[in-house]
Amino acid sequence: MMARNIVVLISGSGTNLQAIIDACKEGRINASISAVVSNKADAYGLERAKQAAINTVVVNPKEYSDRESYDMALAEVIEQHKADLIVMAGFMRILSQAFVERFSGKMLNIHPSLLPKYQGLNTHQRAIDAQDQEHGCSIHFVTPELDGGPVILQAKVPVFSDDDAETLAARVQVQEHAIYPLVVNWFVEGRLSMENDSALLDSNILPTSGYANS
Repeated sequence: MMARNIVVLISGSGTNLQAIIDACKEGRINASISAVVSNKADAYGLERAKQAAINTVVVNPKEYSDRESYDMALAEVIEQHKADLIVMAGFMRILSQAFVERFSGKMLNIHPSLLPKYQGLNTHQRAIDAQDQEHGCSIHFVTPELDGGPVILQAKVPVFSDDDAETLAARVQVQEHAIYPLVVNWFVEGRLSMENDSALLDSNILPTSGYANS
């Protein structure tokens, strides 16, 4: 199998990026990261990429008049780095429909909730406010609907009575770092795909809440 290229999109500290860098280095992901792209020049994830000798690119939204022109520039960077897979790892921009459709079936995102619960922001506080007994994270294919693409894999954590958003976020993040590299490797090894708005693993349609979670 030809070596696969991953482009990772980030906006912040890049802890999921680090998990993927480590997994590539250790052979748990059979691919290499060809570039890390950020919309913020001060994102610490760029430093993580530099330490791992990975190309970094900043595409600054302030240099573009609208979302469409920004997304076009971002897409060109992704194409230049010959991405077989785009991994969104805390990329805090809503992408246009044209961009998402251009890379349909090649984009993964991780979201800090058990989708379809708590799409959008402040997921940990929302789970606490709702007095949920469990919370977690979901990896899904990206579609034009925000946080609405088919779920591939979820990981659950308990919610304790003395939790605040920070302690719950930390518990969820441990699971994020465990499952994201796993799903990325499923994709690069050709086991994972998206067809007709469903996620398929080894040619089997996954349930709406993802693998091993029917």
